[in-house]
Parts: sequence; C-alpha cells; structure tokens
Amino acid sequence: MLARQELFQGLTHLRKALLQTAGMVIGLGILIFPFSKSLLRHIYEANLRVDLVAFSIPEAFFSLLKVTLYASLFLSIPLLFYQLLRSFSSFLKARGVTSLFPILFTAVFLFYLGAFFCYFVTLPYGINFLMGYQSAHLRPLISVGKYVSFCFVFIFGFGLTFELPLILALMSTLKIVKAAFLTRNRRYAILLIAILSAVITPTPDFFNMTLMGGPLYILFEVGVILVKIIERKRLRTEASSQ
Repeated sequence: MLARQELFQGLTHLRKALLQTAGMVIGLGILIFPFSKSLLRHIYEANLRVDLVAFSIPEAFFSLLKVTLYASLFLSIPLLFYQLLRSFSSFLKARGVTSLFPILFTAVFLFYLGAFFCYFVTLPYGINFLMGYQSAHLRPLISVGKYVSFCFVFIFGFGLTFELPLILALMSTLKIVKAAFLTRNRRYAILLIAILSAVITPTPDFFNMTLMGGPLYILFEVGVILVKIIERKRLRTEASSQ
C-alpha cells in the first residue's frame, strides 16, 4: 500500500515536472528556431543526395518547426531525465538507491551514445540502402516533413533503447529481475532484440539490423553483468548485517 502511494505521489510530481520541462523545451525552441534552416541543411547534407520537396504550401515552415521541436527536446533530455528521477526519488531511495546522480549521468550518457551512433552510423547506411532502389525510371520525391520525422524518430528510438543496461540494473535494485532469470532466458532476449532491431532500424536488411542488434545485445550482456554485481553486493550487505 505504501509503495502504491509513493508511486502515485511520484506521478503527481512528474506531471508538474513535465510542465516545467515543456516550458524549457519551448524556451529552447525560441532560441533554436533562427538556426533551424542550418540544422535542416546539416541533416540533409549528412545523409541524403537528392532534393527534398514540399507537397503543400506550409510544409516547409512546419518542417522547420519540427526540426526546432526535435532539437529542443534532444537538448532537454538531461532535464527530462532529472525530473523523472526526482519525481520518484523517495520511491527509489526507500528501495536501496542511495544516490541519483550516477543514474542520471548514466541515463544521459547512454541516450546520447545511442542517438549519435544512429546519426553517424546506422542512419546513413539505412538511407543509402533505401535510396539504392531508385533508377532512371524511378526517382524518389522525398517530403521534407516526412524526412525530418524519419530521421528524428530513429535517433530518439536508438537513444532510448541504449538505456537497456540501466533499466536492468534498476530492476535488479528494486528486486524485480534476477541474473539467473536473465541468463536462463537469454535466447528469448536475443529473439526480442532481433524483433526490436527489425522494428527500429530504418531498413529491414540484415546489415542494418546487425548495426542495431549487435550493440543492443552487448548492452544486454552489460546489463546482466551489472545485475550480478548488484546481487553480490546485496548478499554481502545482508551477510554483514546478520
């Protein structure tokens, strides 16, 4: 009952925190918007070799708004994670989480690691693969709005999936998952990683799925190691307290 009450309190605090974060996103967006054309040009030149088109009169303007919103949200990730952890700090500390700063630092680091891995590695390969199907009789007309959404959806998707080790470590700290369970069901984890890679990667070919699945499997194994370390530390603490 107490845990449920703490969770409801955390959700209440989180709602207020998200409103504050939304204000931060809007404020950053106002500062970023004058540079939105440069950002769009950089995203275009880094990955694409054909011209973008606008299929409606306001699409170009709304595309710049999209770039501004996504960029502002991308820069606000540390604040968003901070607000999330602070909202549930009492719940986490009551269950053995002594300090939130290492969790916050790791969460931010893993998100940006996944996002930059996608932007510099997976996304260029995926777009080049898809663009390889054009021919002299088949020229793509790529909507600028859909291109912006395509890029940022995968960037954020990779950033969030790279949080896997931290999620497993937190679940172990909260006694939700055990290392024995993870190792015993490793083959199912590999299957889920393969399915997730097929969904998240921009192309269904084996090479691009491997670019996602390979790091994700390594992150899973890192998470298993962290869970084992946490369990050993817990056993030592319990043994010394007896």
